[in-house]
Amino acid sequence: MAQQQRPPDADTDDETDGGDGDDGDEVEERLTKGEIFEVLRNQRRRYVLQFLKQDDRPVELGDLAQQIAAWEYETTLEGVTPEQRKRVYTTLQQTHLPKMDTSGILEFDSDRGVIEPTERTRDISVYLEIVPGREFAWRELYLSLGAISCALVAALWLEIYPLTALSNIAWMAVIAVTVTVTAVAHIYHERNMRLGHGEQPPELSYGER
Repeated sequence: MAQQQRPPDADTDDETDGGDGDDGDEVEERLTKGEIFEVLRNQRRRYVLQFLKQDDRPVELGDLAQQIAAWEYETTLEGVTPEQRKRVYTTLQQTHLPKMDTSGILEFDSDRGVIEPTERTRDISVYLEIVPGREFAWRELYLSLGAISCALVAALWLEIYPLTALSNIAWMAVIAVTVTVTAVAHIYHERNMRLGHGEQPPELSYGER
Protein backbone atom coordinates (compact mmCIF):
# COMPACT_ATOMS: atom_id res chain seq x y z
CA MET A 1 0.00 0.00 0.00
CA ALA A 2 1.31 3.46 -0.89
CA GLN A 3 2.28 5.63 2.01
CA GLN A 4 -0.30 8.28 2.91
CA GLN A 5 0.78 11.81 2.01
CA ARG A 6 1.16 14.05 4.98
CA PRO A 7 -1.34 16.93 4.85
CA PRO A 8 0.18 20.42 4.45
CA ASP A 9 0.23 22.99 7.24
CA ALA A 10 -0.59 20.35 9.83
CA ASP A 11 2.60 20.22 11.85
CA THR A 12 4.29 23.58 11.31
CA ASP A 13 5.42 25.49 14.40
CA ASP A 14 5.79 22.24 16.36
CA GLU A 15 7.91 23.54 19.22
CA THR A 16 6.41 23.81 22.69
CA ASP A 17 7.15 26.62 25.09
CA GLY A 18 9.60 25.75 27.81
CA GLY A 19 9.25 26.30 31.54
CA ASP A 20 6.37 25.88 33.90
CA GLY A 21 4.89 29.32 33.24
CA ASP A 22 2.40 31.18 35.40
CA ASP A 23 -0.94 29.91 36.55
CA GLY A 24 -3.91 29.95 34.16
CA ASP A 25 -5.55 33.10 35.54
CA GLU A 26 -2.41 35.21 35.14
CA VAL A 27 -1.78 33.91 31.63
CA GLU A 28 -5.38 34.60 30.64
CA GLU A 29 -5.25 38.16 31.94
CA ARG A 30 -2.27 39.14 29.79
CA LEU A 31 -3.11 37.11 26.67
CA THR A 32 -3.52 39.54 23.78
CA LYS A 33 -5.31 39.12 20.48
CA GLY A 34 -1.94 38.75 18.77
CA GLU A 35 -0.94 35.96 21.14
CA ILE A 36 -4.23 34.16 20.54
CA PHE A 37 -3.68 34.20 16.80
CA GLU A 38 -0.06 33.16 17.29
CA VAL A 39 -1.37 30.01 18.96
CA LEU A 40 -4.13 29.48 16.40
CA ARG A 41 -2.11 30.19 13.25
CA ASN A 42 -1.46 26.47 13.04
CA GLN A 43 -4.17 24.52 11.20
CA ARG A 44 -4.20 21.58 13.59
CA ARG A 45 -4.73 23.84 16.59
CA ARG A 46 -7.59 25.56 14.77
CA TYR A 47 -9.14 22.14 14.24
CA VAL A 48 -8.86 21.50 17.99
CA LEU A 49 -10.77 24.71 18.70
CA GLN A 50 -13.36 23.82 16.06
CA PHE A 51 -14.01 20.48 17.77
CA LEU A 52 -14.22 21.94 21.28
CA LYS A 53 -16.52 24.80 20.25
CA GLN A 54 -18.90 22.33 18.61
CA ASP A 55 -19.53 20.16 21.68
CA ASP A 56 -18.40 22.42 24.58
CA ARG A 57 -17.64 19.42 26.76
CA PRO A 58 -14.58 17.43 27.89
CA VAL A 59 -13.29 15.13 25.17
CA GLU A 60 -10.78 12.29 25.12
CA LEU A 61 -7.57 12.73 23.21
CA GLY A 62 -8.23 9.63 21.12
CA ASP A 63 -11.59 10.92 19.92
CA LEU A 64 -10.10 14.33 19.14
CA ALA A 65 -7.23 12.81 17.17
CA GLN A 66 -9.63 10.60 15.20
CA GLN A 67 -11.80 13.55 14.13
CA ILE A 68 -8.90 15.84 13.27
CA ALA A 69 -7.27 13.09 11.21
CA ALA A 70 -10.55 12.65 9.32
CA TRP A 71 -10.65 16.39 8.57
CA GLU A 72 -7.03 16.57 7.51
CA TYR A 73 -7.19 13.56 5.21
CA GLU A 74 -10.70 14.45 4.04
CA THR A 75 -12.20 11.11 4.96
CA THR A 76 -14.74 9.67 7.39
CA LEU A 77 -14.02 8.69 10.97
CA GLU A 78 -14.11 5.05 9.92
CA GLY A 79 -11.77 5.74 7.00
CA VAL A 80 -8.92 7.05 9.17
CA THR A 81 -6.00 4.62 9.21
CA PRO A 82 -4.11 3.75 12.43
CA GLU A 83 -1.01 5.49 11.06
CA GLN A 84 -2.92 8.70 10.35
CA ARG A 85 -4.54 8.68 13.79
CA LYS A 86 -1.23 7.99 15.54
CA ARG A 87 0.51 10.83 13.70
CA VAL A 88 -2.16 13.32 14.76
CA TYR A 89 -2.41 11.88 18.28
CA THR A 90 1.34 12.22 18.90
CA THR A 91 1.67 15.85 17.79
CA LEU A 92 -1.47 16.85 19.70
CA GLN A 93 -0.20 15.21 22.88
CA GLN A 94 3.37 16.45 22.69
CA THR A 95 3.04 19.88 21.11
CA HIS A 96 -0.29 21.47 20.27
CA LEU A 97 -2.39 20.74 23.36
CA PRO A 98 0.35 21.76 25.85
CA LYS A 99 0.79 25.05 23.96
CA MET A 100 -2.95 25.74 24.00
CA ASP A 101 -3.14 24.77 27.67
CA THR A 102 -0.35 27.21 28.53
CA SER A 103 -2.26 29.98 26.76
CA GLY A 104 -5.44 29.18 28.69
CA ILE A 105 -7.38 28.39 25.52
CA LEU A 106 -8.14 24.92 26.89
CA GLU A 107 -7.25 22.61 29.76
CA PHE A 108 -5.26 19.50 28.92
CA ASP A 109 -4.84 16.72 31.48
CA SER A 110 -2.00 14.71 29.97
CA ASP A 111 -2.28 11.95 32.58
CA ARG A 112 -5.94 11.27 31.83
CA GLY A 113 -5.75 12.22 28.18
CA VAL A 114 -8.72 14.58 28.56
CA ILE A 115 -9.20 18.02 27.01
CA GLU A 116 -11.69 20.47 28.50
CA PRO A 117 -12.91 23.79 27.10
CA THR A 118 -12.45 26.93 29.18
CA GLU A 119 -14.18 30.29 29.25
CA ARG A 120 -11.56 31.49 26.79
CA THR A 121 -12.52 28.65 24.44
CA ARG A 122 -16.09 29.94 24.42
CA ASP A 123 -15.10 33.61 24.22
CA ILE A 124 -12.64 33.33 21.32
CA SER A 125 -14.35 34.14 18.05
CA VAL A 126 -12.05 33.34 15.17
CA TYR A 127 -13.06 34.52 11.70
CA LEU A 128 -11.07 33.10 8.81
CA GLU A 129 -11.07 35.30 5.73
CA ILE A 130 -10.07 32.87 3.01
CA VAL A 131 -10.30 34.34 -0.48
CA PRO A 132 -9.21 31.86 -3.18
CA GLY A 133 -8.67 33.16 -6.69
CA ARG A 134 -12.20 32.21 -7.69
CA GLU A 135 -13.83 34.29 -4.91
CA PHE A 136 -14.58 38.00 -4.75
CA ALA A 137 -13.33 39.89 -1.67
CA TRP A 138 -16.15 41.54 0.27
CA ARG A 139 -14.25 44.81 0.72
CA GLU A 140 -13.92 45.07 -3.05
CA LEU A 141 -17.62 44.39 -3.45
CA TYR A 142 -18.56 47.18 -1.02
CA LEU A 143 -16.12 49.53 -2.73
CA SER A 144 -17.73 48.74 -6.07
CA LEU A 145 -21.22 49.32 -4.67
CA GLY A 146 -20.11 52.69 -3.26
CA ALA A 147 -18.57 53.74 -6.56
CA ILE A 148 -21.67 52.73 -8.52
CA SER A 149 -23.91 54.59 -6.07
CA CYS A 150 -21.83 57.76 -6.39
CA ALA A 151 -21.89 57.51 -10.18
CA LEU A 152 -25.65 56.99 -10.11
CA VAL A 153 -26.18 60.05 -7.91
CA ALA A 154 -24.04 62.15 -10.26
CA ALA A 155 -25.95 60.87 -13.32
CA LEU A 156 -29.29 61.69 -11.70
CA TRP A 157 -28.07 65.16 -10.74
CA LEU A 158 -27.06 65.75 -14.38
CA GLU A 159 -30.43 64.32 -15.48
CA ILE A 160 -28.92 61.77 -17.83
CA TYR A 161 -31.44 59.69 -19.74
CA PRO A 162 -32.59 56.86 -19.38
CA LEU A 163 -31.76 56.96 -15.65
CA THR A 164 -34.30 59.74 -15.21
CA ALA A 165 -37.04 57.30 -16.30
CA LEU A 166 -37.20 56.29 -12.64
CA SER A 167 -37.77 58.76 -9.83
CA ASN A 168 -35.10 59.56 -7.28
CA ILE A 169 -37.11 57.72 -4.64
CA ALA A 170 -37.14 54.60 -6.83
CA TRP A 171 -33.37 54.73 -7.28
CA MET A 172 -32.89 55.21 -3.52
CA ALA A 173 -35.00 52.09 -2.96
CA VAL A 174 -32.86 50.13 -5.45
CA ILE A 175 -29.66 51.19 -3.71
CA ALA A 176 -31.08 50.44 -0.26
CA VAL A 177 -32.28 46.97 -1.27
CA THR A 178 -28.98 46.16 -2.98
CA VAL A 179 -26.90 47.16 0.04
CA THR A 180 -29.20 45.31 2.45
CA VAL A 181 -29.14 42.08 0.43
CA THR A 182 -25.35 42.29 0.13
CA ALA A 183 -24.98 42.83 3.89
CA VAL A 184 -27.23 39.84 4.66
CA ALA A 185 -25.17 37.64 2.33
CA HIS A 186 -21.96 38.91 3.99
CA ILE A 187 -23.28 38.11 7.47
CA TYR A 188 -24.27 34.60 6.36
CA HIS A 189 -20.85 34.04 4.79
CA GLU A 190 -19.00 35.36 7.85
CA ARG A 191 -21.00 33.11 10.17
CA ASN A 192 -20.02 30.08 8.12
CA MET A 193 -16.37 31.15 8.25
CA ARG A 194 -16.18 31.12 12.05
CA LEU A 195 -14.57 28.24 13.91
CA GLY A 196 -17.16 26.13 15.67
CA HIS A 197 -19.95 26.88 13.21
CA GLY A 198 -20.97 23.87 11.15
CA GLU A 199 -19.87 20.27 11.22
CA GLN A 200 -16.41 20.83 9.74
CA PRO A 201 -13.77 23.58 9.76
CA PRO A 202 -14.46 26.41 7.30
CA GLU A 203 -11.10 25.77 5.65
CA LEU A 204 -12.40 22.49 4.25
CA SER A 205 -15.28 24.29 2.53
CA TYR A 206 -13.54 27.47 1.38
CA GLY A 207 -9.87 26.56 1.16
CA GLU A 208 -8.15 26.14 -2.13
CA ARG A 209 -7.80 22.58 -3.39
